[in-house]
Amino acid sequence: MTSHDLSHWEPREMPGHGAMIGDAVRVEPMRDARRFAELHEAFAGHDRLWDYLAYGPFETPEDFGRYANAHYLGVDPMFHAIVPLSSNRAEGVAALMRLDPANGVVEIGHICLGPSLQQTRAATEAFHLLFSRVFDELGYRRLEWKCNDGNAPSKRAALRFGFTFEGVFRQHMVVKGRNRDTAWFSIVDADWPRVKAGFEAWLRPENFDANGRQRRSLAQSRP
Repeated sequence: MTSHDLSHWEPREMPGHGAMIGDAVRVEPMRDARRFAELHEAFAGHDRLWDYLAYGPFETPEDFGRYANAHYLGVDPMFHAIVPLSSNRAEGVAALMRLDPANGVVEIGHICLGPSLQQTRAATEAFHLLFSRVFDELGYRRLEWKCNDGNAPSKRAALRFGFTFEGVFRQHMVVKGRNRDTAWFSIVDADWPRVKAGFEAWLRPENFDANGRQRRSLAQSRP
């Protein structure tokens, strides 16, 4: 791999608190508790959502609210509520985390999508908006996706979104009393134009039939 001239590199800014709005979804950095009840409702009764997260499930709205109040409102990780415009209710979260503005590196994680949000156009657009903030708005160089190597759906999602698999960190963590081998993926700034073009092509209205089914997959939409 050839090295890039970074003699003029300057540290980037931290992500801001402005909402990102697409055609089907609004992505809001979380600064208060007003979306907590909606998120608990989206997650309630679906305990498997928490299988690969280091916390949860939560039995009551109060249990979830206490955890969310302690962890969802910080600067790093910076949690975002994913709000489909069709419902105007938060149905999932994702965080920008391990923020390293000096080197232009950030990870996306703590992803938890309620069943109503999974495999929807709104969910895919939410990630497009987040990735665009990282690369287009902030000018970061690298976006990381990490997950338990046993979490096959998360690994499939990373590849679908255009990440490149970089390897497995064996015995990386202990989570809920179990070993976690961590699979690492990345998108770097040189990858982004192609990945971005794929998102934009996939999200066009003509890519969906009258029943909302995609005509071309996200991978097929990338140049």
